[in-house]
Amino acid sequence: MSTQVGAVRAPDKKALTAAGITVFFWASAFVSIRSAGEHYSPGALALGRLATGALVLGIFWAVRREGLPPRAAWPGIIGSGVLWFGLYFVALNWGEREVDAGTAAMLVNVGPILIALLGGRFLGEGLPRTLFAGLAVSFLGAVVVGFGSRGDGGASVLGVVLCLISALAYAGGVVSQKPALRHATALQATFFGCLIGAVLCLPFAGLLFSEASDAPVSATLNMVYLGVFPTALAFTTWAYALSRTTAGRMGATTYAVPALVVLMAWAALGELPTPAAIIGGVLCLAGVAVSRRPARPRPPAPVPES
Repeated sequence: MSTQVGAVRAPDKKALTAAGITVFFWASAFVSIRSAGEHYSPGALALGRLATGALVLGIFWAVRREGLPPRAAWPGIIGSGVLWFGLYFVALNWGEREVDAGTAAMLVNVGPILIALLGGRFLGEGLPRTLFAGLAVSFLGAVVVGFGSRGDGGASVLGVVLCLISALAYAGGVVSQKPALRHATALQATFFGCLIGAVLCLPFAGLLFSEASDAPVSATLNMVYLGVFPTALAFTTWAYALSRTTAGRMGATTYAVPALVVLMAWAALGELPTPAAIIGGVLCLAGVAVSRRPARPRPPAPVPES
């Protein structure tokens, strides 16, 4: 059984490459979800994606003979499986039925602030004042998106709420997974987290089979693509990179996702967020940027003259 050392190292070139692979495929996932979601309900799409991802990951896990993760890794694996692979997938699929892919990506990218907040609280990564300022700016951006992402001014509030729930589940999953990677390999953490998410989505199995019989081949291929690349590959490269840096810094690598999603959605789906949604999304990303700025050190107290 392979085990990783718990010490956090500076990200090397392999880790940066892994993070880049993750960002690209996660961006493409927003477009594929939007496309496949026209024919698959949120729970069925999540189950199909997770089952495909677990199958691919399970093959690699068996070939590499990595065995079961150590006992110390299981709390984090279970937490990430429930929050990230379970709740996040279903909430995001549902949210993208209400808002376009670019808007969803901008809202979910509030996650890095929440990762920094939770990482500071539970992983000892610090809670700078800039983090709370960033939270305020991003919250304002989410409100703007909620009132302006559809022409009627409020029809997409449900979609905004679901995307923000996705961001919270994403952040909780990352913070849960980080301690597990001190004991388990990236493949172990990803495979068993994905498997737990798939088990949680089994109640949607009936919907998946009934919808698959009516869905066009393109929608089903999108679902398979989601399982192989944005899930099996990209979540593994994410875990590999996360094991080599802090949760907060890894969250910051997803800043490029919304821009990539907007370009991909425009090219593949002909979608562009409304001007209000773009303004709100920019505010969300600005809040993330503010939250990641280093806090100014406090000036030393003056020494009274004797």
